[in-house]
Amino acid sequence: MLKTVCLFRIYLLLCKDKSYLNSSASKNNDLQSQEHLSLQRRPIMSVLPPVRKDRIIGQLPKCFNKSAALHTENEFHSKVKTACQQQRTGTVGFKISKVIVVGDLAVGKTCLINRFCKDAFDKNYKATIGVDFEMERFEVLGVPFSLQLWDTAGQERFKCIASTYYRGAQAVIIVFDLTDVASLEHTRQWLEDAMKENDPTSVLLFLVGTKKDLSSPAQYSLIEQDAIKLADQMKAEYWALSALTGENVREFFFRVASLTFEANVMAELEKSGSRRIGEVVKINSNPNNLYAASKKKQPNCCQ
Repeated sequence: MLKTVCLFRIYLLLCKDKSYLNSSASKNNDLQSQEHLSLQRRPIMSVLPPVRKDRIIGQLPKCFNKSAALHTENEFHSKVKTACQQQRTGTVGFKISKVIVVGDLAVGKTCLINRFCKDAFDKNYKATIGVDFEMERFEVLGVPFSLQLWDTAGQERFKCIASTYYRGAQAVIIVFDLTDVASLEHTRQWLEDAMKENDPTSVLLFLVGTKKDLSSPAQYSLIEQDAIKLADQMKAEYWALSALTGENVREFFFRVASLTFEANVMAELEKSGSRRIGEVVKINSNPNNLYAASKKKQPNCCQ
């Protein structure tokens, strides 16, 4: 009798342990599922740095001179604005657009980039060896957008190295010295070299005169006329600025970012439009539908 009671108590203890194990296992499963859900709800950390407050673009910046501009519209294209409002910009916010800066030695390419990116001007000149680049993040019409500014060497001995980095550019900035007429004449060759590695129909061109602070009004007026004519021949937008004083530097790079962004969004919209057309063609050219249609067209004698 005592043996039976002991066995019965052991059985009850085992049942309790089993129910406890089952309940603890279910609790663990619930906790794991809750953790999984919380991980899914957490926002994914962006690899790219956040956009600075002074890099937000809400409207299209004005051109420098209407007689030498890529376009003279005061606002972004209506399709671009609609796409941004409806968040239909595709992969534009994740892309990094490449901008190359070319020109003669000592025309001020590095000083121009440093003035915009670092708000600094170094009077001690140091020639760029090969290439260097800076990354700038913008927010255009609420969409993040990144520019990679490639500073290339102007020395002849580094030309073969720098030219290898020209490929894949979405914008080309050709820089000349407003106090040096020869540097303006050399921009034709710089443009030719840059276009060897790129499609001329898909690249935005900018002809930029630097050292405006060193140019006298009479000298500037003469060289500006020639620069505007050349910009018109190149199908480029003309700008004159000063890296020393910062005159027009911010406005220029905002213009570059805005026009490059607009071109990217328009290209993305064209791609999405062509994909939709392709889908319609696939649906309409379904072999089952064609077979059904052919059966309907068969004459009575063949049935």
